[in-house]
Amino acid sequence: MKVDFNIDIHHLPRVEGHGDIRISVRDGKLAEAKWAVVETPRFFEMMVKGMSAERAPFLTSRICGICSISHTLASIRSLERAMQITPPETARIIRLLAMHGETLQSHALHLFFLAAPDFASTPSVVPLLHSHPEVVEAGLLLKELGNELSIATCGRATHPVSLVLGGVSKAPSKPRLAEIRQMIADRRPMLDRATEFFMTLRVPDFVRETEFISLCDGESYPFIGGDLVSTDGVVRDENDYLLMTNEYTVDFSTSKFTKVSRESSAAGALARFNNNYDQLHPRAKEAAAAFGLQPVCHNPFMNNIAQLVECHHIVASAEAIIDQLLDDDTGDFRADYKPKAGASTGAVEAPRGVLYHHMETSDEGKVVKADCIIPTTQNNANIHHDLHALATQALAEGKGEKEVEKLCEMLVRSYDPCISCSVH
Repeated sequence: MKVDFNIDIHHLPRVEGHGDIRISVRDGKLAEAKWAVVETPRFFEMMVKGMSAERAPFLTSRICGICSISHTLASIRSLERAMQITPPETARIIRLLAMHGETLQSHALHLFFLAAPDFASTPSVVPLLHSHPEVVEAGLLLKELGNELSIATCGRATHPVSLVLGGVSKAPSKPRLAEIRQMIADRRPMLDRATEFFMTLRVPDFVRETEFISLCDGESYPFIGGDLVSTDGVVRDENDYLLMTNEYTVDFSTSKFTKVSRESSAAGALARFNNNYDQLHPRAKEAAAAFGLQPVCHNPFMNNIAQLVECHHIVASAEAIIDQLLDDDTGDFRADYKPKAGASTGAVEAPRGVLYHHMETSDEGKVVKADCIIPTTQNNANIHHDLHALATQALAEGKGEKEVEKLCEMLVRSYDPCISCSVH
């Protein structure tokens, strides 16, 4: 029997911001599948125009309450490159440790509290508090560890105060670093607990080939700066970010879409994994092997597993960075500089993918032009086309309305979208 139904999700729950899923089936065939961002653009680029370069990163950190460190460091990197400022090595590794803190707390939030209910077939995390309290506890402890790393390096967990042009305004004390070093050792078993739990869950079998975009420097797993690369072989400089995004508008979304070599592309943990597998810590590679995750993986649901793999890498890397800071003299943490005119792009790997801030400055060190392109903006087209392919596959397999609806919700949440950020 031919079936007709409409799925109109307004707004998708358990994501950051407001986005809609619209699916229409007629005579058992897919008539329409759309991913629509419906938020009002916020025009942060105009807000920083005329601000001093010193103050601009404090405003751009407010673009997101989850990825505020990434936005701060993207602005700082673009401004330092524009004004030819070189931060000291101590500042460089403190900033990397800050990125680790943000990514760990963001991944823990998504994996345990937003995505896990999908895979465990529960409406929220609340039932998991009763059925798997040890798993929810692991998520909370890992998120707290990420927050503590952020507080130690940035002054607070959200909207950093100590990440500044030229380096950092204050280095974390060695006793504080030693405390966090012990916290990492105590909480590493939480990662093993999480891995064991996620191995019991079934990841939907869905593949749609696409192009994955990330940073890459060929030496370390990417977080701050590097070449722009894709799994289709594209390699570009950070300053060529517009050629790596090619934004365009669609009439059903207030957020722009992007593409590179194909009709769409993807950023995020799976993209980083696909482009930088060789640079992962051995513990992270072991976790990936446990799930059978290998590059290049084209199943978007595996982005969740790639996030878990990255948590293993981040914890190991953070441990090594803290050991280095404990051994080194950390007194040199900020470089002097003079304002000058310039223009450059700063790219960082926010938890949800590569983030671009482009800044132009005047001789007085004022921002005269800014441009921000957000990871979710780069994922919107891929989500849209994935929805169409997934719904088509589900209908061909004989799945009904409720099953199609659940799969489509899971798909979008697997991208961990930061929708409010994307309407720049």
